[in-house]
Amino acid sequence: MPSPPRIHHKQVDSVAAHVEHAQSHGSNLVRRPGAATRRHPCQVRRGAPAGRVALTSVMPVHPGEVELDFAREWVEFYDPDNSEHLIAADMTWLLSRWTCVFGTPACQGTVEGRPDDGCCSHGAFLSDDDDRARLDDAVTQLTAEDWQFREKGLGKKGYLEMDEYDDKPNLRTRKYKGACIFLNRPGFPGGIGCALHSKALKLGVEPLTMKPDVCWQLPIRRTQDWVTRPDGSEILKTTITEYDRRGWGEGGADLHWYCTGDPAAHVGARQVYESYGPELTELLGEKAYAELAAMCRRRSGLGLIAVHPATRAAQ
Repeated sequence: MPSPPRIHHKQVDSVAAHVEHAQSHGSNLVRRPGAATRRHPCQVRRGAPAGRVALTSVMPVHPGEVELDFAREWVEFYDPDNSEHLIAADMTWLLSRWTCVFGTPACQGTVEGRPDDGCCSHGAFLSDDDDRARLDDAVTQLTAEDWQFREKGLGKKGYLEMDEYDDKPNLRTRKYKGACIFLNRPGFPGGIGCALHSKALKLGVEPLTMKPDVCWQLPIRRTQDWVTRPDGSEILKTTITEYDRRGWGEGGADLHWYCTGDPAAHVGARQVYESYGPELTELLGEKAYAELAAMCRRRSGLGLIAVHPATRAAQ
């Protein structure tokens, strides 16, 4: 029997928070042309009747959000640490005023009826052994005051469960009571939100040092491909851009709400390249991020031609 064509709140197990090329900077740059690169997109799988194509070229309109297709400005530069590494950066996104609005009335949640979950309703696939090791280490630092469901997470069922991605078994954070087990819910004395994120802030460390790869990278989208130049030489091309609805896969259109296209989330005091400086540094390397930040400052001073429409609407 074909599965239904849309996602609803009882089907969120089909949603996998994943990021393409989720491993951090160092592990990706050592790959050689032709080598397989593991992909962990933030995918929502939408079913379709047999023999029919589930995707359409135009996504449905989402009230309050800007359209997905609009003009963007890009800059390309070579990694100061590697002349064979080309970086293409989406200035429209990096100079936008997007900010996380979790815990405010502006955040409507990706699952209808669960605004307090934000984008944490689905659990997170782990990208590799290093990702799991980092999570395991972070868990040892969480106390009952930090983590609402610590007893459950350290119990028989644990805080990870086996799911399937690309027809292969893949660990992800366990869902408990409708959302990621690490998500503290309203009424918890330690505060709502990700227990790992909150603990990192308490310890004075970057949240990316304690959270799964897919969680700290969103909504930055990084893709990497080996590109053959006209002279036959090959370079690694890294693209940094917005993780919009399409990044979640064919079911991204079915998310109840998604923040990057909503002007209500484009109210940040700092532009994305600044507020996500630690994450971009981890993804690109220190020297490459410094070069990118300098270009962003120069471009911001000159004024963008293609301003993110959600940022423009919020002004």
